[in-house]
Amino acid sequence: MKLHTIDTGFFKLDGGAMFGVVPKAIWHKTNPADDNNLCTWAMRCLLIEDGKRLILVDTGIGNKQDAKFFSHYYLHGDQTLDGSLARLGFNRSDITDVFLTHLHFDHVGGAVERIDDKLLPVFKNATYWSNQQHWDWAVNPNDREKASFLKENILPIQESGQLKFIDTVDGVDFSEDIKIKFVYGHTDAMMLPLIEYKRRKILYMADLLPSTGHIPLPYVMAYDMFPLKTLAEKKLILTEAVENNYVLFFEHDPINECCILQQTEKGIRLKETFKLDEL
Repeated sequence: MKLHTIDTGFFKLDGGAMFGVVPKAIWHKTNPADDNNLCTWAMRCLLIEDGKRLILVDTGIGNKQDAKFFSHYYLHGDQTLDGSLARLGFNRSDITDVFLTHLHFDHVGGAVERIDDKLLPVFKNATYWSNQQHWDWAVNPNDREKASFLKENILPIQESGQLKFIDTVDGVDFSEDIKIKFVYGHTDAMMLPLIEYKRRKILYMADLLPSTGHIPLPYVMAYDMFPLKTLAEKKLILTEAVENNYVLFFEHDPINECCILQQTEKGIRLKETFKLDEL
């Protein structure tokens, strides 16, 4: 097995929304905001060479939305999904599996493209993986979350016949060396891959833990549907990460790809950061 970081660029979101009840005077020390109170965030995906499978975890925001949509998110940076794949010697047609942690636009937007007037899967040879519970939640969204679930990102995957569902059972196998953890605070039935790699366990954090700045337990996003559930899930999983020396892989941290944690008198805190290829 080989793991590769896939950078797809940066975007901006409101700092207050990203840190919920935590005051700006505290969070701006780790995630400084611009004059509009916006912080920069990565859209960092993961590529897994697993035997004959080439698995892409999440896809970034894509490029099919209109200028008005993108004006809200200030996309920047030179990295793209295609460019990152090409630097590793791969292209879209090589991807065998697209694992979607959840269906918010910044995670699934790059899975579908617009060609003329048609919306088509970007990865023609891939199986797209979600789960029935989250899929139903996304295609019948609540009023608070529906702005994050865009039908043009989601429905073409099902219409293509390339969609498959994973059983919603915590710890279910995705492959011999990949198990799936399910969490329900950010959105219903978000999936986190737990990967055995070089005698370590790497947990892809998706939106349970967007950045190192979110490690303290109360640092929960206002975007989360069920913040008290997120709080409980963070406590459980971060404790497990300390006890088992997990490597945490960050999708949204603008600087840090990976970290390990430590228990301190103030609670669980950051111990060390590093790049994935340093493992």
